[in-house]
Amino acid sequence: MIERARLLERITARPDVFGGKPIIRDMRISVELILSLLAQGVSHEELLDDYPGLEPEDILACTAYAQPTPSK
Repeated sequence: MIERARLLERITARPDVFGGKPIIRDMRISVELILSLLAQGVSHEELLDDYPGLEPEDILACTAYAQPTPSK
């Protein structure tokens, strides 16, 4: 499995894109959108079909972003 820190490198936030909301790899796909679709039951495969620039690791990055930071 890919390390959490490595996955989170895929998440960016820029003030000029979506008002600074977290997005995936500087694309105009927000983490919030992906998490919302997953919560609605959309499968990883459907997301990848609907958003051709999206990669499987991007979906994993969104779920990693949503999880609390593990304690050490």
